[in-house]
Amino acid sequence: MSNVQTANELTKAIEVLKEKQWVDLTHTFGPESPHFSAFDDAEFKTLFTHEDGFFAQRFTFPGQYGTHIDAPIHFVRDQRYLEELGLKELVLPLVVIDKSKEADANNDFSISVADILDFETEHGKIESGTFVALRTDWSKRWADKASFENKDKNGDSHVPGWGIDALTFLFEERKIKAVGHETFDTDSASDFRKNGSLIGEYYVLEQDTYQIELLTNLDQLPPKGSVIFNIVPKPERATGFPVRSFAILP
Repeated sequence: MSNVQTANELTKAIEVLKEKQWVDLTHTFGPESPHFSAFDDAEFKTLFTHEDGFFAQRFTFPGQYGTHIDAPIHFVRDQRYLEELGLKELVLPLVVIDKSKEADANNDFSISVADILDFETEHGKIESGTFVALRTDWSKRWADKASFENKDKNGDSHVPGWGIDALTFLFEERKIKAVGHETFDTDSASDFRKNGSLIGEYYVLEQDTYQIELLTNLDQLPPKGSVIFNIVPKPERATGFPVRSFAILP
């Protein structure tokens, strides 16, 4: 095939994609945004203004801030850093499992294998090599830190998440590639307290893959048929970084 033919095919592919609906899955974040409690607030500082001839800023925040990607090394020794993830790993067919009603009724909800099988009964088997996102609509709380953290009078959070059995089933039985969710952590807060560890997060990153945390707008996506793009800078030896995730609908 000639270079001209290849270029024409790529141009046509871009034209087809731009005719589709694109959905931003990324929160805008700043110093007042919710974040993991062990981290300080982000700091945005103006270094130069237009009066100086150009406008420039300095941004200070942990790698795991805002909608972000976790590289395997984030939890697992001797695994890959962010820069080592391949470009094609960051673009995947997208499956969205909607458990927003369950999470609203029970803020400690953990998705189970039974929930996944119920999803498959309605939407068909989850294909290998996919990115599976857990929709809980927790992202709708983003504007309110207290609501997002959802702590009781004892200071314990009540936040939904993935059950370890569900994750094991997806990676080992369905051979998926990566997962994402709308909360700070992979595990539900109740599972973290029960297990004394983020065993779900350890498990995911032990698969030598990544996850996307603090996704938003999953309510605008169909259960199947979309493609997710996770576009991220390439800092040296990074364990994670804010990401621009978006989906193209079928």
